[in-house]
Amino acid sequence: MGLAESGVVVVLIMAMAVVHVSNAAVYKVGDSAGWTTMGNVDYKLWAAPRTFRVGDVIRFEYLAQFHNVMRVTHAMYKSCNASKPLATYTTGNDSITISTRGHHFFFCGVPGHCQAGQKVDINVPRNLSTAPSPSALASPLVPTASATAPSPNKAAALNDFKAVGGFAMLRLAMAIVVLLVSASA
Repeated sequence: MGLAESGVVVVLIMAMAVVHVSNAAVYKVGDSAGWTTMGNVDYKLWAAPRTFRVGDVIRFEYLAQFHNVMRVTHAMYKSCNASKPLATYTTGNDSITISTRGHHFFFCGVPGHCQAGQKVDINVPRNLSTAPSPSALASPLVPTASATAPSPNKAAALNDFKAVGGFAMLRLAMAIVVLLVSASA
């Protein structure tokens, strides 16, 4: 493979990466309230209208001195049993990328918090196609006709950044190809 052909391969790989990244969404659990026991956030209601997909990022933002995030089994989730979590997060700004379909159960392991409702079931439907639906591509800040506008979150800003960043990455890849082709001539 010559230098010019390897440049084309680099561009194709970068373009595929940009397309893949742009399909993921970032969801801040609890929107503006975040991950808390204050403010009467109903995390079941928060998750219900969202269509989660493999590759999406779930962000938990909270005061680390008062909360944590534990990934648990369904049985542990139902009983608020924090004895043997699958994973524990404690930074106060935890981003978890969903890598499989099915239910992903999380709760706060501080005694009493799960029982008070600080728990969420992130469900990625098993029969969901991998291509994003038109509603998934729309900005989360755009209200639907039948729902109230969701609280502002960072998903829209990130999607805007990815759109601009994706275009910039594609331009950079094209510039690299031009340099490779001109260097091989």
